[in-house]
Amino acid sequence: MEISQETHLDPVLASLPEWRESLKDLREMVLANTVMCGEIPSPTFEEENLVRFLCNRFTEAGLSSISTDEIGNAVAILPGSEGERSRNLLIVAHVDKIWETTDDHTVTVGAETLTGRGIADNALGAAVLITLPAILEHLGISLNSNLILLGATRSFGKGDLGGLRFFLENSQHHFDAALCLEGMQLERLSYSCLGMRRGEITIDLKSPAARHPGSAGAIAPLNHLVDKILAIERPERPLTEIRLGSVQAGSAYNVAPRSASLRFEVRSESGEIVAGITEQIEEIVDEISAGHEASADLQIIATREPGDIGFSHPLVKSTRTIMETLAIEPALDPSMSELAALLDRGIPALTTGLTRGENRHTSRETIEIAPLFSGLAQLVGVLVLLDKTLSPSPTTPDE
Repeated sequence: MEISQETHLDPVLASLPEWRESLKDLREMVLANTVMCGEIPSPTFEEENLVRFLCNRFTEAGLSSISTDEIGNAVAILPGSEGERSRNLLIVAHVDKIWETTDDHTVTVGAETLTGRGIADNALGAAVLITLPAILEHLGISLNSNLILLGATRSFGKGDLGGLRFFLENSQHHFDAALCLEGMQLERLSYSCLGMRRGEITIDLKSPAARHPGSAGAIAPLNHLVDKILAIERPERPLTEIRLGSVQAGSAYNVAPRSASLRFEVRSESGEIVAGITEQIEEIVDEISAGHEASADLQIIATREPGDIGFSHPLVKSTRTIMETLAIEPALDPSMSELAALLDRGIPALTTGLTRGENRHTSRETIEIAPLFSGLAQLVGVLVLLDKTLSPSPTTPDE
């Protein structure tokens, strides 16, 4: 179904300022859930403690069909008023973090901020997911559509969106639209996904490192590898990047390393260009292995295919208007997260941010409290709009 802005958008826009102000009454609940989600370690493939917390909160909210699946996702349903005729809106927040269980997950609560590892990516997203039923109840909003709430596991790194992909492949539900929740930035509006290959190259010396002064060990072939990758031609249009994310080698000042590794990412608006550059990197790896000095191994750990619902899609246009009404200037950034899996399956979807923050993926990751209520009002506005435009009327048979 298409979204009729003329019929449904104006009442939503008129309600946004009132909703934003009213949601401040839930400040303590939202912050408490965010702190709890932030202080529970949840590295990729080890999300079970945070998933258990989400399921407990779903139970307290009186949701139905609360469960975890074989891959560890937390799932719950807030039933719509249309019963079997209700359409399904999927709300997703990934629950894994980049931090290990042994890292300090303490959250510092300030007058205007929360600071701690993973607080923005994605403790806040998970917290809003479990607070959403209370948010709608507080505003007196009852939706016709079913809300399927998903705390998705295995998003980062080698997880490769595994939780959401598994859920979509095995769910019995048809999803009419979806929203992905990220902690920051508030201005974020992602409706497209770049093609991507993310990989790790490991280099091992074939013979003992030279012992003469100045020996570089595995760093020498690693340096050759980096030079070769940086020399790969890439077009300005379509937008294409090769990102070298991390290098690891050695353990001491005076010992030449016998192994080294490089993590990289190729991304482009063209899937064919991503595939072509990846093939060139594979050839470079084979060239190094063919020499006498070192062997090299390439592992692709994550992939994305390009996807885009379009700038003029009714969902995008309406969301932009909602954001502008709340004095939020949309930043139209392509996504590399859960949105990719949704677009792969033809589900109209967006990724939005909930507040402003800084120092992402550092121990000083920080989110601001005041802008959060604009983010929550935006989320409610989009949900209400989707509900009004996607749910069948009592006199119209479901298509």
